Amino acid sequence: MKANTGSSYITTADGTQIFYKDWGTGQPLVFHHGWPLSADDWDAQLMFFLGQGCRVIAHDRRGHGRSTQTVSGHDMDTYAADVAELVKVLDLTDAVHIGHSTGGGEVTRYVARHGTGNARVAKAVLISAIPPLFMKSEKNPDGVPKEVVDEIRNGTANHRSQFYKDITIPFYGFNRPGATVSEGIRENWWRQGMMGGIKAQYDCIEVLSQTEFYDDLAIIDVPVLVMHGEDDQICPFLTTGAESVKLLKHGTLKSYPGLPHGMPTTHAEQINADLLAFIKA
Repeated sequence: MKANTGSSYITTADGTQIFYKDWGTGQPLVFHHGWPLSADDWDAQLMFFLGQGCRVIAHDRRGHGRSTQTVSGHDMDTYAADVAELVKVLDLTDAVHIGHSTGGGEVTRYVARHGTGNARVAKAVLISAIPPLFMKSEKNPDGVPKEVVDEIRNGTANHRSQFYKDITIPFYGFNRPGATVSEGIRENWWRQGMMGGIKAQYDCIEVLSQTEFYDDLAIIDVPVLVMHGEDDQICPFLTTGAESVKLLKHGTLKSYPGLPHGMPTTHAEQINADLLAFIKA
């Protein structure tokens, strides 16, 4: 297995530079961020699992964070292929892939297409994730209405900076009675979002809302932990997390009453403990 480098870039087959962090030694844990964020969204997890003796790896999806602001390649197959190239360069085996929100879709597609029938993947975790399908359709009648998705598109295309500030309120459940609002968390979300390219982030809305993962989930043959807040205002629990686990061969659902979409940040201690238990089991 190739030694880690702290942080660096790989160059994919189409010339895109993908930024990644690679810290520590031990079993590799690969973290996949949500829209429109970056590897920095995993700070609380990277620090915790580094302290647990794990090797922690997190990348910025193409067009996001410090990776190339590409005009093309914004589809789930390409996202998964980029991860496969990173895994190959780092020569990772027996890895646990952990994805939040859109990153959960990326994990699902990567493991289904590139992580079965080999020693690359040991387990996977889907946190507040988009599979099996985000947007309302005939197959997903209780999904998020197209009108809501169009509001996200409009906000991103026409007033991205303000929209990115506003969306942090439901994202972290800061609009719930008794919630303690953290301006630092909100500003960090905004910072990460504004680091990325608007074209990539706009295109990614279609990817996260319309990509279907029914077949991918059924293919996956490693243990998968599905973690989802029951008060998720972004990816509704009943149509995403609760449905995903039904399609997995070896899936376990852990739901959290009252927790928001951004629970890896707002409830990091609880999420980290449950992740550790699953990884060590």
